[in-house]
Amino acid sequence: MTEALNRHYIKRETAQTRAYSQAVVTQGGRIVWLAGQVGATDASGKSLAGDFDGQVREIFSRLGQTMEEAGGKLADMVTMTVFITVARYGDRFTQLRKEIFGDDFPASALITVAGLARPEMLVEVQGIAVTG
Repeated sequence: MTEALNRHYIKRETAQTRAYSQAVVTQGGRIVWLAGQVGATDASGKSLAGDFDGQVREIFSRLGQTMEEAGGKLADMVTMTVFITVARYGDRFTQLRKEIFGDDFPASALITVAGLARPEMLVEVQGIAVTG
């Protein structure tokens, strides 16, 4: 039998402004390790090349679907590593993450990289979730 999940977000003003928690402390639950997810195309197969917002939304939609398959939900993510190819998209990513997660944010790192697996990919997100 799995121990009941307890989750506590360590929030600091500067971190909240950037839509991440300084730390997320969990006790109990089940860990889900999420592979890096990209969103070069939407669910219907339409290209999202050059559409940063579209790619971010598609990535979180896919992560949410994966979490459902694992018996959880997107809000169960406790940490994420975000790779972007254009540094100026960092602020936009923060805005989108605020829309998606509300007020309880995963811990996070945001890293600018020279490129991802294919040139049309602008962002990739991997993470860890803890489900109850």
